[in-house]
Amino acid sequence: MTSPTAPTVELADLRHRYEILVDGRLAGFTEYRDRDMQRVFFHTETDEAFTGQGLASVLVRQALNDVRRSGMRIVPVCPYVAKFLRKHDEFADITDVVTPEIRHWLRTELG
Repeated sequence: MTSPTAPTVELADLRHRYEILVDGRLAGFTEYRDRDMQRVFFHTETDEAFTGQGLASVLVRQALNDVRRSGMRIVPVCPYVAKFLRKHDEFADITDVVTPEIRHWLRTELG
């Protein structure tokens, strides 16, 4: 019997999302769209088989660290990302407020 490996987070840029994999299996993702120098996160989802393991937190933390490394800013439209940011003020310096303009832009972008 093999032991489980640590989850890995990958940028799936063509799908506009970060994915978290457990033993090579997709366990969840957080979706975004880029608006100039802002990465607008709008949806985070964890597969039911993986809920309760803290994977969404791992996923979002690594995604936000990637945004920081890229020099972009975070816009947390997604309720889960917004909740994460309220508990982790180390990202406050790169977080922008969600405005009606951004929400309108996102609706247009998503069709």
